[in-house]
Amino acid sequence: MLDLIVRNANLPDGRSGLDIAMQGGRIAEVAPQIAATAGEEIDATGCLVTPPFVDPHFHMDATLSLGLPRMNRSGTLLEGIALWGELRPTLTHEALVERAMRYCDLAVSQGLLAIRTHVDTSDPRLVTVEAMIDVRERVKPYIDLQLVAFPQDGYYRAKDGVAALARAVDLGVDVVGGIPHFERTMEDGRLSVEALCRLAAEKGLPVDMHCDETDDPMSRHIETLAAETVRHGLQGRVAGSHLTSMHSMDNYYVSKLIPLIAEAEINVIPNPLINIMLQGRHDTFPKRRGMTRVREMMAAGLNVSFGHDCVMDPWYSMGSGDMLEVGHMAIHVAQMASMEDKVKIFEALTVNSARTMGLQGYGLDKGCNADLVVLQARDAAEALRLKPVRLAVVKRGRVIARTAPRVADLFLDGRPAQVDPASYAPKL
Repeated sequence: MLDLIVRNANLPDGRSGLDIAMQGGRIAEVAPQIAATAGEEIDATGCLVTPPFVDPHFHMDATLSLGLPRMNRSGTLLEGIALWGELRPTLTHEALVERAMRYCDLAVSQGLLAIRTHVDTSDPRLVTVEAMIDVRERVKPYIDLQLVAFPQDGYYRAKDGVAALARAVDLGVDVVGGIPHFERTMEDGRLSVEALCRLAAEKGLPVDMHCDETDDPMSRHIETLAAETVRHGLQGRVAGSHLTSMHSMDNYYVSKLIPLIAEAEINVIPNPLINIMLQGRHDTFPKRRGMTRVREMMAAGLNVSFGHDCVMDPWYSMGSGDMLEVGHMAIHVAQMASMEDKVKIFEALTVNSARTMGLQGYGLDKGCNADLVVLQARDAAEALRLKPVRLAVVKRGRVIARTAPRVADLFLDGRPAQVDPASYAPKL
């Protein structure tokens, strides 16, 4: 007897009417009408079944800290950094773990089972790093959590920043991070990219840098990151997060830059919710959108994945842990509204992000990990439109979260008794 069978599923690639059989934590078979029994079955008729959502860019050490020590009144990136700088000396291991674990509970309910979080190393106490290592171990049975050593105040700008990041690596973080545009000078930013890529190569670790998160078109550290990636043979293991300055660059320079990024096989991580909220703050009108050139980079064959970045912290008072909310915003900001575009956006929340994180066994093919999410939506485009209920979340063949279908009762003469949001759109 199998552990679990999901019956009559629609898959993100457009296939439908498929059963997914799971045994021993793996997908045993994907086929129509599998003739077998299981300890549990899920009827997914008319529903989209997808691999878990993946968030390749988050700040779990700050999550759910909104209002501490006070609210960000301007809503700007710099005030958020200043508030975090005030809160940081008061952080305790226990409080960090408690907030992070609450967020992980929310993530599971949203079908979000893999997260890469940047962990601030600017406080030499490294209480943030130690707390997130603790969280990584606690959630290991149900969330793949990767930790990035992130020098929030600057690798060279922060006092003892170099030594603190090195200690974080020794403590066991998974990825080397950086923030070159926040160093005191462009030259220091360039040197930080070189030093951090060299450190990653020496330690055998991937790289994920906050890079050019600014409206300044002359912030071009991604160019250096691409060059250092090739120099150290890190192709495919480096991510450039945000890259918002590309929104303000002239087209000629971008025509040179995108091929350099592609040559280095850099993974690109825009963060649509945060980018549209924080960028363009010095503009009156016209006002820049602030998100990097998603369509152009996808067209160039780059692996583009989307991050949530923040949920209810000094930088962003919104957020729900729902990666479909991230994709919904991306459709609007990137103006990617066709059916083909929406499939690409959905992939940026799932398979592309899994590739960025280097996840093994991810997917819905035979032999993959038995991890999946059943959505109250027919296909990827509808999921992005509705941000639907996660009817079931499965990890290694076991249901770890359920949500009742969202159906409204109507009391109108001559009209249907119920409304299911997923049943009212035309079939395209």
